[in-house]
Amino acid sequence: MTALAVALGGGLLLQACATREGFEARMGQYVGRSETDLVAALGVPVRSFQAGNRTFLQYERRFVTADSGPGWGWGWGAGVSVQTWDCATTFEIFDGKVASFTSRGNDCIASAPR
Repeated sequence: MTALAVALGGGLLLQACATREGFEARMGQYVGRSETDLVAALGVPVRSFQAGNRTFLQYERRFVTADSGPGWGWGWGAGVSVQTWDCATTFEIFDGKVASFTSRGNDCIASAPR
């Protein structure tokens, strides 16, 4: 039982290290770098948009989790909790370099870079 408690506690501790601030710090490392470096590191974006002399590259991450719980009430039944996790990050490219980025979603978290 103690090993299980340590394993669960360790998992929660690791999850607690992933924060919005950590995500912002990780993505912030690309500001000032070339568009080529960005694509080499993150892969091909899901979409791009050209506006004037600026390009916007968008990356998305999305997944769904479902957890079932014990049933209650009359007969057989179980409660199901479904959660969608997503993060959309858009990088602004100006003069071949990453000028800035924005992100939105409930899963824009990461551990801080070392």
